[in-house]
Formats: sequence, C-alpha cells, structure tokens
Amino acid sequence: MIDLKARPFYLNDKQIRWVKDTLASMTLEEKAGQVFCPMGFASDGGALRHFVCEIGVGGMMYRPGLKAEIQETHRRIQNLAKIPLLLAANTEAGGNGLAVEGTSFGAPMAVAAANDSEFAYRMGYTACAEGAALGLNWSFAPIVDIDREFHNPITNTRTFGSDPERVLACASRYLDAADECGVAVSIKHFPGDGVDERDQHLLTSVNSLSCEEWMASYGKVYKTLIDKGAKTVMVGHIAQPAWAKRINPAADKAACLMPASLSPELLTGLLRGELGFNGLISTDSTAMVGFTIAMPRSRAIPLSIAAGADMILFNKSLEEDYGYLLEGVKNGLLSVERLDEAVTRILATKASLQLPEKQAAGTLVPGAEALDTVGCAKFRAWADETADRAVTLVHDTQHLLPISAKKYPRLYLNVIQKSTDPDDALVQEWKSLFEAEGFAVTVRDRRVSIGISDFTDPNLSPEKKYLMYELYRSVEEMKKNYDLYVYVVNMQNASNNTTLRLNWNVAFGMGDDAPWLVSEIPVMMISTAYPYHLFDAPMIKTFINSYSSAPQFNKAVVEKIMGRSEFKGVSPVDPYCGKDYLKY
Repeated sequence: MIDLKARPFYLNDKQIRWVKDTLASMTLEEKAGQVFCPMGFASDGGALRHFVCEIGVGGMMYRPGLKAEIQETHRRIQNLAKIPLLLAANTEAGGNGLAVEGTSFGAPMAVAAANDSEFAYRMGYTACAEGAALGLNWSFAPIVDIDREFHNPITNTRTFGSDPERVLACASRYLDAADECGVAVSIKHFPGDGVDERDQHLLTSVNSLSCEEWMASYGKVYKTLIDKGAKTVMVGHIAQPAWAKRINPAADKAACLMPASLSPELLTGLLRGELGFNGLISTDSTAMVGFTIAMPRSRAIPLSIAAGADMILFNKSLEEDYGYLLEGVKNGLLSVERLDEAVTRILATKASLQLPEKQAAGTLVPGAEALDTVGCAKFRAWADETADRAVTLVHDTQHLLPISAKKYPRLYLNVIQKSTDPDDALVQEWKSLFEAEGFAVTVRDRRVSIGISDFTDPNLSPEKKYLMYELYRSVEEMKKNYDLYVYVVNMQNASNNTTLRLNWNVAFGMGDDAPWLVSEIPVMMISTAYPYHLFDAPMIKTFINSYSSAPQFNKAVVEKIMGRSEFKGVSPVDPYCGKDYLKY
C-alpha cells in the first residue's frame, strides 16, 4: 500500500479520493498512457492532440523556446488533457531552461563557487518562478551528482562540485525555492553520476563505490533530500554493483551492471527500501544508449516499470513504446498491480501540486501577464551578483594581476571553443570587452592551421602565410608584436562528449597555438566552463575559472582582472585534479 498521507504527498482526504476515483475510472490503455513523459517537439494541434488525448500521456517536457509560445502550448495541452499534465523542463540553472528569454544563473558549479547556499536558493527560485509563469510544474533539477572524476565530460559544471556537503546544501535550498513556487523537484541522476569518467548517454556507466562509500556521499545526499520532501527522483542509466549485490546476493554480473533504470535491486531495494522513498520515480531519457543496450526495447519498457520506475522519460517512438507496455502487461512482464502503483504515484504527485483544483479553476497555466516574470530585473540582478561572487582566481603565481592597457597595450586573444570562427559572438564579445579597456586586440583565427603539405606549398593563402610567419619568427620578433597573451577557453560539457581535453593547433609540436611562450611574455587563461584545464595547461601561471560564458560572468572577470573588483569565488572542485605537480 502507498501511504498518500505521508511524505512527499501529504494528501488530504479529498485529494486521496480524487486519486483513487481517477485510477478506478481508467482503462488499462489510459493507465499505460499515464506512465509516459515524451519530449514536446510538436506545437501543431494534431500531434499534441494525439499525445494528450489518444495516448493520454501523463506529462510532457519542452526544451527552451520563446516564452509566449511555450506558455500558449502549455495552455493548449492542459486544456486538451482529461487528467492534468506534469509539465517539465531542465531548469537546472535558471529559467532559461524553458524560455530563451529566461534568466541564466550560469552553471550549478558557479552557484556553488559563490560559497553561500543562498545563491542556490535564488537560482532555484528564479528557475521555478519563471518556469511556473509559463505553466511548468515539474523541474528536472536540482542535479545532485558529485563531481568525483575530473575526466567525466557530462557532470563537472552541471554539478555543485565534489564535496557532498556542499552539494547537499545547495540542492536543499533549491528544493526550498521550488516548494515556494509550487513546483516539484526531480533530484537526479540516481544512483549518482560523477564516479565514472564515461557518459551514460553513450553506454551504461558505473558508480563503482562500495556500499559504505556510497552511503557516506550519494546516499547521504539522497536520503536527506528524500526526508526533506523531494517529490520525485530521476534515475539514470548508471549501475551500482555494490548495492545491487548487497540487495540481492544472488545477482550475477549482468544484474550487477544493469542500469538503475532497469534494476529492481536499485529501484525497489535501494531507493524504495533502504532510502525510504515514497514519491514518483522517473527514468532519465530512455533514448539514451545507457538504457537501450541493456535488453530489447520490447522488454525494457515494461520491465522498467516492473523494476520500480513509475514514469518513462522520452521515447524512440511513443506509439511503439506504448504498444510495448501494453503487450508487456498481456504477456506477464508487467503486472496490472505494479502498473496501478506507478499510476497511483503519478496521480498523487499531481494531487500534491493541486493540479486537479487548478484544472477546475482554469489556472493550470497563468495568464499572459505572468510573462513579465521571465527575465525580470530582480532575477537579472541576482544573476549578476552570483557572477560577481563566483568567479575564482585559481592562481596567479607570476603576479600578473591586475592588468592594464598602459602596461600591456597589445593583447593577443585566443578563444578556444567548438566554433573556430573569429567573428563568433563570444569571440567578439571578449574582443569588445578588452578593447573597451583600451587594449589593442589581435584575435587568433582558429579556422587556419598548418599541415605537413603546407610547408612545401608555393601557393599558400595570406592567412596561412601569416600563420607560418608566426610559427617560424624569432622570439624577439614575437615580443615586438604582443605584450600579453589571453586564452579564453569555452569548452562546454554536453551530452555525447567523450572528452573535454584541450587540443592545440600545432605543427610538429612547435605550437603556434599552444602556450609555448609562457617564459617569454605573460600568459593568462580564463576558463568559462570546464574547471580542470590546468591538467593540459599546467604552465599557465595565471588561471581563472568563471564556470559560465554568460555575459554577466564575462563582465565580472574583466572587472576582477582589471583590479576594480576582488576575486570572491571558492572552487567547488580541485582544479589541480588531485595532482600536486600541476601547481606551478
């Protein structure tokens, strides 16, 4: 039996009657529809009607769009829905997770670097208030992964850092803010990313901690937030062999390495049993490779619910998955009783958010006047203060700072990011920031590189000729051209990356692009994302982590390197990657 009066639902008798009466009135097909939360790609009426009315999904999730369009789409689908929908977004770092006009606080790691959990509250309040203005009621946040492995390409700045206590403090305050906004959180990605250096989007990754290590870190975070009242947990495609074996001593290797999204040991045994979670369990995206490789999809979809998940996030094909679920009930992979439990928790989550009452009152989605909340001055001011508090000076062993155009008039700017275009918006933003301070700025054109064949090509382009000149000119000639070399590295962590290592444009190791010149002129590196670039650039003697490339962070960096503002950030991770020899 599910205790609907207990944490995290706290339903009253009227709400419990709604849950039970609604469940009793549903057909098997309607119950099957409720467990799906697809991606809301379509905005046309026909596709939305199919999702909401014919399949009867329990929720939908939208990527960022224009705020007015998102609000209207949410209004349309809630009006179509027989049972009110859970409407979700990745509001991990501000309202920009749902609306392009929303406020960005930068990454969670920036908030952690501000070294005061009040900033996590502000981020959560901004994210959820702006989202709620558009009809959001379910935040796929906060991220409670712990950044233990610096090579991991997906966690790092998406986390609150490597210290479980700081992660817990920040996540707890985010939850407080979400509750105030009437939005359910989804703490993620159980059983915890950040131990493996690999990406669960591309394979089933592994949280390899012992049961004791896990309980002292991830387990403590989850248990505390569960006890605090987190309504939902998002489960990753991450194995936790130690706990799978502890729960089920007979578990073989395959069971121990089963992703949590398909593991009864981890869902029912650990999350429900050991941690006492009574709320809604959602999978992470089931289109991810970490889920799809475990078994045929026709088995995986019903078995995920059978294992203890209540909701399936995203699909290869919603119609196909819906069919697989119904077929799983018919062939015995999934019992009707277990399906009823899943739907009960979905309905109870909706009741705890007062969605039935709001549906009756016509207030599931606010009116157009609420759009003014998105990107408002108060939230932008909070974001600016976060940036000022977050920017971190890792070290300045050459005593370069503060800089000035009088002392270093000729500045060479090399912006390393996915785009190699010197006219890219971020490149031009940094160029303008330095020029406004009086520097004469030369921008490295990263579209140009030298290959072996270029050394014997008589018809080199002017751009390659200049790069060849830079490669072979004398040190003294180089010094005549530039007084200061600034790297801005914008290597953003993202799904499906396998590495965020620095790759220099070099020829025969001579390094027109690599920081070979650190002994000749001052060199500074500003990382606007990944905080571990000293692993590949330990020779950089002035190194700054800003954790975000949002405009307020770039401006804050300039204020600090010019000496008009002090550095206040406290690194939430070890930027030296546990290697003392990186400390120059």
